[in-house]
Amino acid sequence: MQHDLIAQARTWLAEDPDPETRDELAALIEAGDTQELAARFAGTLQFGTAGLRGELGAGPMRMNRSVVIRAAAGLAAYLKAQGQEGGLVVVGYDARYKSADFARDTAAVMTGAGLRAAVLPRPLPTPVLAYAIRHLGAVAGVEVTASHNPPRDNGYKVYLGDGSQIVPPADGEIAAAIAAVGPLDGVVRPEDGWETLGEDVLDAYLARTDAVLAAGSPRTARIVHTAMHGVGTSVLTAAFERAGFPAPVLVAEQAEPDPSFPTVAFPNPEEPGAMDLAFATARRAAPDLIIANDPDADRCAVAVPDTSVEGGWRMLRGDEVGALLAAHLVERGVSGVFAESIVSSSLLGRIAEKAGLGYEETLTGFKWIARVDGLRYGYEEALGYCVDPEGVRDKDGITAALLVAELASVLKERSRTLLDLLDDLALAHGLHATDQLSVRVEDLTVIADAMARLREQPPTALAGLAVTSAEDLTRGTDRLPPTDGLRYHLEGARVIVRPSGTEPKLKCYLEVVVPVADAAGLPAARVRGAELLAAIKRDLAAAAGI
Repeated sequence: MQHDLIAQARTWLAEDPDPETRDELAALIEAGDTQELAARFAGTLQFGTAGLRGELGAGPMRMNRSVVIRAAAGLAAYLKAQGQEGGLVVVGYDARYKSADFARDTAAVMTGAGLRAAVLPRPLPTPVLAYAIRHLGAVAGVEVTASHNPPRDNGYKVYLGDGSQIVPPADGEIAAAIAAVGPLDGVVRPEDGWETLGEDVLDAYLARTDAVLAAGSPRTARIVHTAMHGVGTSVLTAAFERAGFPAPVLVAEQAEPDPSFPTVAFPNPEEPGAMDLAFATARRAAPDLIIANDPDADRCAVAVPDTSVEGGWRMLRGDEVGALLAAHLVERGVSGVFAESIVSSSLLGRIAEKAGLGYEETLTGFKWIARVDGLRYGYEEALGYCVDPEGVRDKDGITAALLVAELASVLKERSRTLLDLLDDLALAHGLHATDQLSVRVEDLTVIADAMARLREQPPTALAGLAVTSAEDLTRGTDRLPPTDGLRYHLEGARVIVRPSGTEPKLKCYLEVVVPVADAAGLPAARVRGAELLAAIKRDLAAAAGI
């Protein structure tokens, strides 16, 4: 077995086009590090509806140029099989390690396969790529990004010509085409022949951002902004300037792209400590809001002044921002369908119903939300908001930031805040409190074991609330295709358990709904909601064995 492993590694080494990963792999072979080699050659990084995502390094279980070239060749073969010979593929990339290399390799493979390729002019937010696909009439797009993953990761996200991410069966067909790619020396990769786009594509995206705001709306909200060492700063500040908002105050330590992400353990606004520098900046600048983007700026996090919490600033949950934006759009008189994924708060459905708007619930991910017929607004709790589906059929942290700032400006004119509007929503629809139990693992069998345990011994009650129905989502439902997940409905609560599609995590999404009779009852309702969530989290962890 050891001999076969070394032979497999030497075969990979012989065709690796990257001197860095060649040196890395050669050193492992020379050292006879079979444990590390076994980890890297235990299989292949699987291409799915999230594309590819993994740790950088040599070998088929890591993100590297060899893996990317095969992915690009498989995608090219799939597009040609769909009759797209000669079609345009737009390629974008973030500022992570190797992103520019992976983008160039993708453009070279597309060109060599008889397609046309155009690369964005520099590292830019993922929403710019999603916009450019439809703007340029492309047959597909690729974004090289690992979003908010740790610094050593990178990823490969694929869009088709409608500007939305791939879903079955396209993902399986592309995966099969990737598996059919032969030796890399058979993949034609010319040195040139593709186009590098100019700044005009970004200008067109920025012009489109104006569409999310109401004509003549107030633009007075002052924000502190952090890009989390990603690519969002220049685009967000340009969008705010075009719209006529005050210039954002930047978190200087995190404003420029830096693939090492030196000030955060994980470049995700939801992670503990990630917002500390933004809070410190806000205490000096005294803005109306803090807005944070993740490194590829497709997510948008919001924090608000709150004297009741330590430090004076509170992060809003994704579900809270999702409801606030929905309420704002309703007040503006929009029409169409509101949509969210099953893991998001049920409050959106109540807002849509009261406003007489359509409502749809989808599987997790914007690849599903973006496909809802007549979509006007979509969101999911992981800080993703689609506020202009005609422009970007995906989550967009730039346009979401503009819409949040507009809402804050409208409320500011009325001497009110986002927290006041949340109170209004609780009084109108009940207090919808949400939380998450998220467990990051080194060994993926922990996740499989937890899911199996819950399927074999489903809980009958959580936090003293009876489980009124339990669904195994692998079987699908009347309105949802199959997915690996479990859903429990309780008396006044809901729980969904699923493995993450992009990280080694088991995620459990919790929601309780507490009736509120009047404003005087809000504090007690919040306490009750927090108590129930904590108890559900405790009981669910015990039931899952995590």
